[in-house]
Amino acid sequence: MIRYERDSGGVVTLTMDDPAQSANTMNATYVTAMSTALDRLEAERDTVTGVIVTSAKNTFFAGGDLPLMSRATPDDAPRLFTLLGTIKRDLRRLETYGRPVVAAINGAALGGGLEIALACHHRIALDAPGTRVGFPEVTLGLLPGAGGVTRTVRMLGLVPALTIWLLTGRRMRPADARENGLVDDVAATPEEMFAKARAWIAAHPHAHQSWDGESSPGTSPPGSLAAFPAVLRQQLKGASLPAPEAILATAVEGMQVDFETAQRIETRHLITLITGPVAKNMIGAMFFDMRAVNGGLARPRVEVREARRVAVLGAGMMGAGIAAACTRAGITVIVRDIRNVKLDGLATTTEIDDLRDCDVVIEAVFEDPDLKRAVFREVKPVLAPDALLASNTSTLPITGLAEDDPNFVGMHFFSPVAKMPLLEIVVGARTSDSAVARAFDLGRRLGKTPIVVGDGRGFFTSRVIGKFLDEAIAMLAEGVPAASIEHAALQAGYPTGPLALADEVSLTLMQRIQRQSGTRLPIVDELIDNGRPGRAGGAGFYVYDQGKRAGLWPGVTARATDAGRNVPFDDLRDRLLFAEAIDARRCLDEGVLRTEEDGNVGSILGIGYPAWTGGVLRFTKQPGFPASAAELATRYGERFAS
Repeated sequence: MIRYERDSGGVVTLTMDDPAQSANTMNATYVTAMSTALDRLEAERDTVTGVIVTSAKNTFFAGGDLPLMSRATPDDAPRLFTLLGTIKRDLRRLETYGRPVVAAINGAALGGGLEIALACHHRIALDAPGTRVGFPEVTLGLLPGAGGVTRTVRMLGLVPALTIWLLTGRRMRPADARENGLVDDVAATPEEMFAKARAWIAAHPHAHQSWDGESSPGTSPPGSLAAFPAVLRQQLKGASLPAPEAILATAVEGMQVDFETAQRIETRHLITLITGPVAKNMIGAMFFDMRAVNGGLARPRVEVREARRVAVLGAGMMGAGIAAACTRAGITVIVRDIRNVKLDGLATTTEIDDLRDCDVVIEAVFEDPDLKRAVFREVKPVLAPDALLASNTSTLPITGLAEDDPNFVGMHFFSPVAKMPLLEIVVGARTSDSAVARAFDLGRRLGKTPIVVGDGRGFFTSRVIGKFLDEAIAMLAEGVPAASIEHAALQAGYPTGPLALADEVSLTLMQRIQRQSGTRLPIVDELIDNGRPGRAGGAGFYVYDQGKRAGLWPGVTARATDAGRNVPFDDLRDRLLFAEAIDARRCLDEGVLRTEEDGNVGSILGIGYPAWTGGVLRFTKQPGFPASAAELATRYGERFAS
């Protein structure tokens, strides 16, 4: 696992290379290999002038042993404490070895990989496309438990450590990581990286960590310390999430004690997270499910050619965003619009003949079925018969738009395209496997996570988020205070309240969907009749001042009744969570969803379902779900019958 090579100048290079995996992780093989390498280093200390730690993989080091953590129970706590103690002991042996140690970071150093690098005295990162540095643990319900919290706080101080690195889960490019304190230098080539490492070793023969000598920034409590819990609560919008709270506690408690005690505090907090349910949910969704989805679990097993030239129909916000994503991926793209528009860095045209060589066409025009069919009829005569035709519709059934073309598929991008990672691929009644595979492969080239869903109004994401909005409006109709509805969603872990989201989506669009589906929400009609169509129209459930929310509209807050105020707050949270989860289960039963993994990943990445649940379908499997759903059905209606 770790190759040991000493050059003529006495510099030892430790090259991590797990033979059984494509990436290095902190598994049992690593633990044994690191201990063995350190034993040899200590035995040969007199002939060693410095150490370089690097990797033979495309990545530097991928992180902790997630399969092990996902299986751990409270009974495993003593074993985990011993294992983490061994890992930390060896990293301490490395940083107190008495010779300069440099991390030559040749690829992604995430989580445990960054923790290994922090145990070195100097970090040089290769400026390569895949090199990223960061602590993603918080996104998995964990904390950096191999010294990551303890060292980062001591290196940077409490506030930068928490707000830039530990609580964000950010993955930074080498230059950004250098600017933010965890990388010391950047190299353009591997040769330069190793040359810089050897030069630094030669110039710093007595290197040591700051916490093993003079005082370090993290040992001085900032004056704002007392306000940190309130600031974190505000950041989490009231949601009670174990990992951020444990990271804050670890950092604050650890900075007030010696290094070894801080490491033990870190270990105890991590074990509490590992053996709890939230980390298991989040690891399940954001690692295992995500890996399965991106690996093509729902992709048809057919060989298809790669997209060469893409045409985007429509130069609006979505069309421009999709075209820009193609350009970033190195795909030739042209945007066609009936208007003569200019888009920065993008080729545009009004001429249909300019699309003649395109093998993929993505439509991104107004959400009107007749218009969408018309633009495809207009361009098809100049395209090859096997060109992939994709609609970016978010709600309209694909089968009706496709007009029996087997090369027609839905590619529902989310707004803003540059930031939203999900792509919903929609399969119509006649859509071929090759069309689905081509859309999937294109999505992966664009850096998206593609889920594959069946046809039907709203598909998966729009349909399920509709239940979230409908349930909130039902609460409003019952007299529940609007502010309570919004706060319940935030405390459940949603990124925004449902009434604020309804304004963003557009009440006019909601009304149109209701009419097409034969349902009606009088409150939505009332707001539109009062000239409040949503944020784009300057007014909705909320009042807006220069485009920014300025509080709930008094006409909405006035609807609250005594009966509504008495609805238990926990019920408000549960109704929002259960409304979406139950409908997601129906989507799976009806074939709209093909896999549970797609449902879990799609709900978190696409519609903001709280990540602590592990996704909508994993939430339905939690202990007590059927009984809780039955109670909600008794109190609030049969829509909660699971």
